[in-house]
Amino acid sequence: MDITKEKILSDLKKVAMIMFTNEFINLTREDQYKVFATVIKEYLSENWLKTNENYRAGKEKQVYYFSLEFLLGKMMCSNIINLGLEEICTEVMNELDLNLDELEKYDAEPGLGNGGLGRLSACFLDSMASIGIPGHGCGIRYDYGLFEQKIVNGEQIEGPDNWLKNGFVWETKKTHQSQKIKFYGDVTLKEIAGYLTPIHTGYETILAVPYDVPIVGYKNKIVNNLRLWKAQIQGNDFDFNSFSYGTFSKLDEQKRNAEAISKLLYPDDTTEGGRLLRLKQCYFFVSAGLQSIINYNTKKGISPNKFPETFSIQINNTHPALCIAEFMRILIDEKNIYWDEAWEITKKVMSYTNHTTLTESWEKWEIDKVQKLIPRVYMIIEEINRRFCDKVYHKYNDWNKVMEVAIIKDRVINMTHLAIIGSHSINGVSKLHTDILIKKTFKNFYELFPERFNSKTNGITHRRWLLKSNKALTESIDNIIGSSWKIDPTLLEKLTEFSDDQNFAKRIDKIKLENKIKLAKLIEEETEIKIDINSIFDTHVKRMHGYKRQLMNVLHIIYLYKEILENKDFTMHPKTFIFSAKAAPGYYLAKRIIKLISSVGDLINNNEKTNKFIKVVFIPNYNVSKAQIIIPGTDLSEQISIVGMEASGTSNMKFMM
Repeated sequence: MDITKEKILSDLKKVAMIMFTNEFINLTREDQYKVFATVIKEYLSENWLKTNENYRAGKEKQVYYFSLEFLLGKMMCSNIINLGLEEICTEVMNELDLNLDELEKYDAEPGLGNGGLGRLSACFLDSMASIGIPGHGCGIRYDYGLFEQKIVNGEQIEGPDNWLKNGFVWETKKTHQSQKIKFYGDVTLKEIAGYLTPIHTGYETILAVPYDVPIVGYKNKIVNNLRLWKAQIQGNDFDFNSFSYGTFSKLDEQKRNAEAISKLLYPDDTTEGGRLLRLKQCYFFVSAGLQSIINYNTKKGISPNKFPETFSIQINNTHPALCIAEFMRILIDEKNIYWDEAWEITKKVMSYTNHTTLTESWEKWEIDKVQKLIPRVYMIIEEINRRFCDKVYHKYNDWNKVMEVAIIKDRVINMTHLAIIGSHSINGVSKLHTDILIKKTFKNFYELFPERFNSKTNGITHRRWLLKSNKALTESIDNIIGSSWKIDPTLLEKLTEFSDDQNFAKRIDKIKLENKIKLAKLIEEETEIKIDINSIFDTHVKRMHGYKRQLMNVLHIIYLYKEILENKDFTMHPKTFIFSAKAAPGYYLAKRIIKLISSVGDLINNNEKTNKFIKVVFIPNYNVSKAQIIIPGTDLSEQISIVGMEASGTSNMKFMM
C-alpha cells in the first residue's frame, strides 16, 4: 500500500463521515483521535492479515509468550514509527493545524502490567516483530489494570484504572475463537476403549473471549499478535424476569464471579478470596491460550508429535507454570496420547524464564484450592510429582534430597518446581542472575538437569525508549552517524568516535536541558511543586519494594536534611530527588515508605534553609507515558537494589539509553 499525505487526508475525511457523519476538522479532539487511530489501524491491518496468512501457510516455528503482564504503553505513535509514517503523519498534522502529541493524549494507556516484568514482555514482543520472529503474546484483558494511584495526605490511595472507558481502538474482538474453561466439579477415571478417561461432572464453564492487539515490526511489514482473554459467562448473561421484578438472580451472581477473573491485575492475595481469584486467573489464560494454539495447529493438520517442531511456549515467570499440567491434560484427555509420549512432547514445547531469586515471590498454591478449583489438573500435577520424586529417589536414595526438589511439599504446590521439571530450557535474565540460580537457588535442579540451564540477558527496545521517548536525541544521532542504527542498534557504537567532539557534546547538553524542562513541567502539573532545572535530577523509579531500597534512599535524604540544618558550612550543588512507584495494595511496608517519602518531601520543600539545596517529589501513578518523560530528563538514576536480587535491571538500561 502506497501511503501518501493525500491518501491519509482523504481517508480521514471518509472515516470521519462513517464514524461521526461530520467533517474531520469539525470533530472534537477526542473524536479526531479516534478517526486518526482508526485510519492508522487500517494501514497496519493489511500487513497484519498478510503476516497471519504467511504464518498459516508456512512451516516456520511459532513462539507463544505467556505472561500475566504486558506493559505496552500508548500505541498510536509507536505504531506510526514502526510503520515508517512519522514524517508523513507530521505533515498531515501540520496541514490540519494539529499535532500528534495533542491527539496522543486520548490514546489509551493499556492497564496490562505493572513493573519491569510487564515492560520486558512488551519489549520482547516489539523486538520479535521487528527482527522477523513469529512471536505472539498471550495474557489477560484486564478491565481495570492494576490500579490508578493517587497520593492524598502523603498516602497511596488506589482506585480503578478505567483505561477502557472510551474503548481501545487497537484491539479486535474474535468472539468466534472463544474457548471454554472448566472450573470446579468432580473427576473420576474410567477405562474406555483402552484409555483411562476422565469423566468431569458438575463443573462450571467460563467463556474466554479473545481480543487481538497488533504488534507492529519496525518497517518490515510484519505484524505479530498479542492475544488477550476476557472472562464472561457462557450463554445468556441477562435474566429478564428477575430484572423486571427488580431482584437479583443466581445468574447475576454467576456473571459477576465470571467477569471478576479479568477485572484486575494482581488482586490482593492477603485474603482467601483474593488468592483463589489469582489462581483462577492463572488457569484461565493458560487454558484458553493453549486450547487456542492447539486448535490452530490441529486445523493445519499438525499431529501432536510434531508440536515441538511447530511451536514453543515461553513461560514468563511462574504465573503461567500451569501451562505444563494443562498441556499434559489436553494431550492425554483430548488427544488420547499415552503419558510418556505426552510428557516428552510437553518438555520439548515448554521453556521457562525465571525473573527472581526471591523465593517468597514464587507462586505456591495450597493443594486444597487447586484440587477444588481445577480437579483434573491437580491429578496431573500429582502424577508428575510422583513420577519425578521416584526418579530422584532412585538417583540419590535420599528422601531429604527428594523433598528439596518436589513439586508438592507440606500440602503446597510449588509452581517454580513444576516449571523447571516440565521445561527443556530454564533461563535466568543476566549472567549474574543465572549464576546465582545454578550455584544457589536452583543448585539441586542444576545437578539433575545441567543441560537445561542457560542465560538470556534481558534488554529494552530502542524504538520505544529512544525513537519515541527522545526524538531530539534520535535526530542528533541520525545527523552524526546516519539512521541505519534504527535497524541495527549495534551501530550506536560509532558514537564513541565522537566522544571528544565538543559540538556534539553541546548539542547533547542542550537536549538534556530541554528534556529536564519537560520533566519539571510534568512534576509541577502532578504535584504543584516547582523545581530548579539546573539542579541534579536524581531519580528512583521502580516498583515500591523492600529490595528496591527506596527506603535507603530516603534515609540518605534525611541525613542530608540534618546536615544542612546542623552544619553551618554545608554546601552542595542543588539536587532534586524524584520518586515514582506503585505499592501493591496489600504490601504494608511499601505503602509506609511512600508515606515517608511524602512526609520528608513536605518537611524539606517547605523549609527555606533546606529547599535551596534539595527538594523531594513523588510523581503519582507511574506508567510508561510518564517514564518516557522522566527517563530522558534524569541526570542520575538510583540503581541501588540489593545485590543479587535485581535480576537484570532493565529500568537502568532505559536510563542509559
